[in-house]
Amino acid sequence: MAVQDWQEIPDAVRRAVEKEAGSVSSAVSPSNGRNSDLLATLQTERGKFFVKGVVAGTRRARMQQVEAAVNAVLPHAVAPRLLWEVEADGWSVLGFEHVNGRHAELRPGSPDLPLVVESAAAMVSSLARCRLDLQTASEQWAWMSPWRRLSKATLDDLDPWDQKHIEQLIEWERHAIQSVRGDSLVHGDLHPLNILVSERARVVDWAWSTIGAAWLDTAALVLRLVAAGHTPAQAEEWANQISAYRDAPDRAVTAFAVLIMGAWVYKGTFPQLNDVARRYVQYRLSG
Repeated sequence: MAVQDWQEIPDAVRRAVEKEAGSVSSAVSPSNGRNSDLLATLQTERGKFFVKGVVAGTRRARMQQVEAAVNAVLPHAVAPRLLWEVEADGWSVLGFEHVNGRHAELRPGSPDLPLVVESAAAMVSSLARCRLDLQTASEQWAWMSPWRRLSKATLDDLDPWDQKHIEQLIEWERHAIQSVRGDSLVHGDLHPLNILVSERARVVDWAWSTIGAAWLDTAALVLRLVAAGHTPAQAEEWANQISAYRDAPDRAVTAFAVLIMGAWVYKGTFPQLNDVARRYVQYRLSG
């Protein structure tokens, strides 16, 4: 199902939302977003709210349940608060406080970089020893095992470098699935579209959250910095400001980069990211 506009969802759902938020005078849907059936900023008589809605009984609904559960343990300095949840006519809708901000800019020299590192460090310090009953990062990645899946496809469809090194990449993947274990709450999908910046950086869309190693989100951001124009060395220098990443085992960081590369190649959504990840993995393997 494609993301629907506010006026397209059932009347009973809109009435239930307005009972919590107040009468809606305008609704603006963002241009991006893949995990919800409804995404909108609502202007109401009580102020602004950001809402996410899903049809019950779907994979999206399960992901939204994760996001609702996770929000209760997130520090307000890191993420917007969940204010209410309504269920009506086979829909579940979450209402969040509205955050003014723009998507983070990660290019070299960006004034957003200190704000992003501050939030990433806050996530590490505040989300350790999480007791939520969530899927582990190891379980999630073991299920995906992208390089194992790719090895069973037609190898001629792979990049020549990937073809040549497929067995090595599978071995690194096996190591990564063990290395991502930990007891911290991990966002799992940290990229510029999920970071809103104003006077500070706030992280949104926690639907992919798992329990894993504390350094995983920072390591994922390293690849995003490389995609934004940093050299691998510059990106890692930025990440080294965060102690959990700085202290992570070197082989584990390399293995996780291989895992992310595999996921991007397997999904095939953004070919330019495949090239970024491949370049970074080659950098890690050459060291």
